[in-house]
Amino acid sequence: MKVAGFDLHACAFPFTPSPFPLFPFPFPFPFPFAPLPFSLILSRMKAAVLKTPAPVASRPLEVEEVETPAMRDGEVLLKVSACAVCRTDLHVVEGELASRRSPVIPGHQVVGRIERIGAGVEGFSMGDRVGLAWLGRTCGACRFCLAGRENLCERAEFTGWTRDGGYAEYVAADARFVYPLPEGFDDAQAAPLLCAGIIGYRALRLTGLEDWKGARLGIYGFGAAGHVAIQVARSRGAEVYVLTRDRGRHRALAEELGAAWTGGAMDEPPVKLDAAIIFAPAGELVPAALKSLEKGGALVAGGIHMSDIPAFPYELIYGERVLRSVANNTREDAREFLAEAARARVRTHFQTFALEEANDALVALKHDAVRGACVLVVQ
Repeated sequence: MKVAGFDLHACAFPFTPSPFPLFPFPFPFPFPFAPLPFSLILSRMKAAVLKTPAPVASRPLEVEEVETPAMRDGEVLLKVSACAVCRTDLHVVEGELASRRSPVIPGHQVVGRIERIGAGVEGFSMGDRVGLAWLGRTCGACRFCLAGRENLCERAEFTGWTRDGGYAEYVAADARFVYPLPEGFDDAQAAPLLCAGIIGYRALRLTGLEDWKGARLGIYGFGAAGHVAIQVARSRGAEVYVLTRDRGRHRALAEELGAAWTGGAMDEPPVKLDAAIIFAPAGELVPAALKSLEKGGALVAGGIHMSDIPAFPYELIYGERVLRSVANNTREDAREFLAEAARARVRTHFQTFALEEANDALVALKHDAVRGACVLVVQ
C-alpha cells in the first residue's frame, strides 16, 4: 500500500488502524510519538534515463523521477550507493550497441545495499552490501548454459542495456547474479571492479598463460579495465607493457602501477609479448598488436564493441598466434576475480560524479579525461 509516496509494504511489522481522525491511514503504534524503526521505500526515485541514443556531447541522459522498480520473485531491490561508468555504457548511450530497451536506465557496475528481498531468495539479508554486474540473468537451459558457458547464453539479459541499471537510486536484480563484496573496498572503490575488473580478469584468463612469473603481457588502452588488469597481472609475477595514446594521465598511472615500459598505442614494445589484451575499442590496433606477439601468443580483444579491423598480412598471425574476443562474464569469473582482487590488494583509481552529472562522466570517459574510472556517487 502506498501513502504519500511511501510503500508501506516495505515495513517489517504489522500496521494498526489510526485512532486519530487527523491520521486516517494505518501506521505502527506509537507513531507519531516515537521514531519509525524502519526504512520506507519511496514509490518514485531519481534516475538518469536514456530515451533516444545520441552522441554524449548532446547530453542525452535525462535525470528525472521515475517509478521505483517493482520486484519479481527471485529478485532483490538494491539501494544504489555507487555505479561506475563503463565504456559499454558509452556504446549504449551513443547507439553503437543497438537499442534493446527504450527508455532504459544505463549502468552495470552497481554497488548497493539490499532493501527488499523477493520470494524464493536465499542467502541474503536486508542491508547486505552487494555488487551487480553486466550479466543480469541467463536462461539456464540453452546449450551454452548447460555447458558451463553462461556468458554466451542465447537469451541472456544485461544490466543497463536489456534491463534497467544502476544510474538510479534503486535497481531490481536477479538475486542469483549479485555478489557479496570484500570488506577491503569502499563503495566507490568497489564499483569499477564489477565490469572493468571482471572483464579484465576474464581477458587475462583467455590469454592462455599458465606460468605468469616473468610472462610478458601487453595492454593496449589504459582506462578502467587496464589499470585493474595490470595490478592482477603483476601480482601473479608478470611483466606488463602498456601502450596508450594518452601521454599524460594514462602513461603516468601505468608507471605508478609498475609497468615495465610504456609507449604510444602504435609503438612497438622493446620485447616480444607472450600475450596482449586490447581494451581500447580501436580495430586499427589489432595488426600492431599481432606484430608485437611472440609465436604461439594470444591477442585478446576485451571490449563489447570495436571499430573495424583493417586487413593485415597472414604472416602476422602465422606462427600459431591467436586472435580472440571476450564476451561478457560468468558468475564464476566474478566470484573468482573479487576474491583475487582482495588478495592482491587491488586499488582502483577514480573520479566521482553526482548522479546529475552522468552526462559529464560519459563525456570525460569518451575523451580519456580521467585517470582510471568514472564513478557516480548516488546515495
